[in-house]
Amino acid sequence: MNQTMHKASPISLTMSELTTLLSSSGFIFEIFISLLVLHLIYQRLRRRVKVYLLDFTCYRAPDSNRLPMSTLLETIYLANQIDQESIDFQARILERSWLSNQTSIPPSLTEIPLKKSLTSVQTETMTTIFTSVDDLLKKNKISPRSIDILITNCSLHAPTPSLSAMVINKFHMRSNIKSFNLSGMGCAAGILSVSLANDLVKVHRGSLALIVSTEALNTHWYIGKDRSMLLTNCLFRMGAAAVLMSSNDQDRGNAKYELLHVVRTNKAKDDRAYQCIYQDTDSELKQGVSITKDVISVAGDVLKMNLSTLGPLVLPYLELLQYVICKIYKPSSTYTPNFKKAFEHFCIHTGGRAVIQAMEMNLNLKKEDIEPSKMTLHRFGNTSSSSVWYALSYLEAKRRVKRGDKVLQIAFGSGFKCNSAVWRCIREVEPDTDNKWLDFIESYPVDVPDSISIRPC
Repeated sequence: MNQTMHKASPISLTMSELTTLLSSSGFIFEIFISLLVLHLIYQRLRRRVKVYLLDFTCYRAPDSNRLPMSTLLETIYLANQIDQESIDFQARILERSWLSNQTSIPPSLTEIPLKKSLTSVQTETMTTIFTSVDDLLKKNKISPRSIDILITNCSLHAPTPSLSAMVINKFHMRSNIKSFNLSGMGCAAGILSVSLANDLVKVHRGSLALIVSTEALNTHWYIGKDRSMLLTNCLFRMGAAAVLMSSNDQDRGNAKYELLHVVRTNKAKDDRAYQCIYQDTDSELKQGVSITKDVISVAGDVLKMNLSTLGPLVLPYLELLQYVICKIYKPSSTYTPNFKKAFEHFCIHTGGRAVIQAMEMNLNLKKEDIEPSKMTLHRFGNTSSSSVWYALSYLEAKRRVKRGDKVLQIAFGSGFKCNSAVWRCIREVEPDTDNKWLDFIESYPVDVPDSISIRPC
């Protein structure tokens, strides 16, 4: 049987067919380029936005605002508004507070009679906020109009217009600036502001955020007899901090730190936690902030909740494995992971001697680990939401922060809240002339006795 073999004919294209093919190829090429561009955009979008801490500065009151403990007790005595028993109680608290005679309060609180007024508290907040912001912007040669996001936080003073509006007015910032004012958020509001700024600069890429943290003492200085409210007079002092954060990659070369994690824990749903720090009036209708005896145990509970979230993010795998094994085979064990394997430095909120000691015990820290916070409490007192920045400033003044080091900032506040922030140092940090510790840092650390004697009035 004969089979006919057919060979394929060579391809021949007419001019019109060639033109059609080239046209379709161009269309395919355009599709390819479009897909490539979309892929590049997607890769850029999915890339983690890095957030940097460019710089920060802390407020240091003039020496004329200094409040020796004996002066405080004398002022209270001469004001003749509370009984001797309440004065003696404050003296005992001050003797064991770790505060020095260098801490400061607004001048209005040392006047007799005590001057508590809206004018006085406005002067106080304008002094701390404006000085901090002005120092920070001048030091970094940044125009106020370069600020894209402004966040202010002050728990006990919420005027109208707000503190953020006050800053915008003073420094003539842009009309389209994104401004936020946080009030009533307690001493943890400084890190809460960092969390808010972190979210905002990630959404608005390449933006520059300014955070201002302070507390107002004047209108909420307590002059009654309730001991839980008298504690605030013994611990809180004048202070503020201004912080610059950016998500612009071009700022990395000038930045000090990169933000790695922020963890926020809020236990306000629990009545005991909600009421342990509470603004109220006493039996004589005098206003104050009550700090109950539950605050330390509540702080310990919320700290554990916060660290249970933070731990898996920062602890080495072997340390996590050891912790898990311990919990499986010894459920009743109180084993605490070694957070010193995750961090080189700790900046603990200077809520008071009891708070710092509780953190030392709960985290198994050494004396050198709590030194920045202990010295901050001794020199500046409890400056509320800005205290963690004073502690970090201490570390910088001591030249202890090296490139690659990780810093944990952790603060507690009413609500009850525990907030933590993790920073990684990305360049060698040398103290500058604006560091408020610098002119006396050589005398620190100092020996802080557990108790001192104050001559009674």
